[in-house]
Amino acid sequence: MSTTEPLLPAGGATAAKINKGKRLCIDDALSMHAGEFGRWQLRHFVLVSAAWALEALHTMVIIFADREPAMACGLPGGRGCGDRCAGAAAGWEWADGAASSTVAEWGLVCGERYKVGLAQAVFFAGCMIGAGVFGHLSDSFLGRKGSLQVVCVLNATFGLLTALSPNYWAYAALRLLTGFSTGSVGVLAFVLATEPIGPSRRGAAGMSTFYFFSGGIAALAGVAALFPRSWRALYVVTSLPSLAFVAAVAPFVSESPRWYLVRRRADDAMRVVRAIAAANGRCLPDEVTLKLDDEADEESSGKESVDDASSAKSSSSSASSGSIVDVFRSRATRSRLVLSVLINLLSSVVYYGLSLNVVNLKTNLYVSVVANSLAEMPAYLLTALLLDRFGRKPLAIGTMLLSGAFCTAGSLIAGAGVMRVVRMACGVVGIFGMAATYNLLFIYTAELFPTVVRNAALGCTAQAAQMGAIVAPLVVVLGERVPFAVFGASGIVGGLLVFYLPETKNKPLYDTMAGLEEGEKSLLG
Repeated sequence: MSTTEPLLPAGGATAAKINKGKRLCIDDALSMHAGEFGRWQLRHFVLVSAAWALEALHTMVIIFADREPAMACGLPGGRGCGDRCAGAAAGWEWADGAASSTVAEWGLVCGERYKVGLAQAVFFAGCMIGAGVFGHLSDSFLGRKGSLQVVCVLNATFGLLTALSPNYWAYAALRLLTGFSTGSVGVLAFVLATEPIGPSRRGAAGMSTFYFFSGGIAALAGVAALFPRSWRALYVVTSLPSLAFVAAVAPFVSESPRWYLVRRRADDAMRVVRAIAAANGRCLPDEVTLKLDDEADEESSGKESVDDASSAKSSSSSASSGSIVDVFRSRATRSRLVLSVLINLLSSVVYYGLSLNVVNLKTNLYVSVVANSLAEMPAYLLTALLLDRFGRKPLAIGTMLLSGAFCTAGSLIAGAGVMRVVRMACGVVGIFGMAATYNLLFIYTAELFPTVVRNAALGCTAQAAQMGAIVAPLVVVLGERVPFAVFGASGIVGGLLVFYLPETKNKPLYDTMAGLEEGEKSLLG
């Protein structure tokens, strides 16, 4: 059977009569028959979301690989060494050895210190480019699962090559390539994990994906503590898990039934939904078939069935794929995309900006990173618990304004004496609020766009978030109080922009542009 045919059974009027009232969109099929979040979805969700930990490894490894180790005077008696910037030439030695980090090996101190920030900016620039590229590929022929497998293989390859970097510039180039493949891992995993979940459970499940990212950061700190003297070994051990994921986890992961349906592969979509029902101990009636949400149910007349089939066939090309251009063609999705891009950019500036202060705490780096990752988890729990009670929009507004208000307060406090502790507390509340927002925006943004362009839109907003990540280090170097003021303004402006987005709580997860437009019209009517 051709997978490009419309989602109608053969048999003309007879088939139309049989299926009348039995053609369901995937949300209805899950809610009514297969189960919204049962054993199948739980297992699939955990397997796919493990990829978030891989993104954490490839993103945050720079904290340890590019750290500046302690220096000690290597001259007899530990005295008489010259300018620290001269390094070994002035008698200074690295406490953990010259191979402990890129800074130690290539002397990235003093006038060369900017190269550390440059490598970080280059990585996030690669993330920005890759998020858009793989976002489009996952919506088109490559699919969600295929794209995730490709980026994991690329991550492992580039990560292993990074460990062989002969000099700084080769290292920076390989970090760019690693960023290109890393930037879309979280988005791909998020969409693939949540699309088979029913509407009433999708929000809470989507909010739980960031636990895997935070867990990956905590695990990275533990792994890095085992390799304090070799940044190259650290890159090797943080790259191999990506290969393990492709070999041991990906075979047990299913492609999204929504992607199958949009690509006009109805048999494959039905196969996945039936597998969900069977694993959940439910039964999907034989007469039920799947439809896109912009397809009307057939009438009993043979002529109307033929007309519907012809119409569906003629529109299959446009329904099966979408790009960011299609998002801008619709007034509803165009305004949503512009707002989402701005909000994601501002939240990323605050989130990454506040996170970078970990290296300035002058405490044990490994302990600080673990503490920082664990501190974010209550924010994820809080948003998951409140998501379906208050809705996406009010929660996004509240968490962004909370972060913005405390960051603004921090900018007004002088960093002297006990007030330094108060300002630090303002920063903790600020990152708590923005971590909640950052997590919430994934599920909120995904629900704002139909399946046919969802990953393209998420890729675009991910690019904006990466741009914010590039800007964040530049803000941090402005001093002690100015960054707080910038973070505060960003949080407040972002919270105000959310007012212009629609609420998506308990609304259908639309498949096509036409389905979204018709759904919005019916709500307004």
